[in-house]
Amino acid sequence: MNMANTTWDTWKQTLGQAVEFAEELGIAREQIASMAQQVGDLLAQNVPPINPEQKAVKELWEVATANERKILADLMTRLVSRKTA
Repeated sequence: MNMANTTWDTWKQTLGQAVEFAEELGIAREQIASMAQQVGDLLAQNVPPINPEQKAVKELWEVATANERKILADLMTRLVSRKTA
């Protein structure tokens, strides 16, 4: 699936599945957030946002310090990990 060409909800669902899979493999939450930060850097540099939510995240990422990016990555992993009915 090309995550850049999805709706915000589908994008969150896909990321949530990746986080859930990582947790099932026994990867610690801190390591997941670290990987999310690396992916965030890659996406911000190489993938143009296609919806308003992705654009907002990219703009926040671009103005954030390294520590703030770590926080954003942690928040995104928590956001997509929420169990919804």
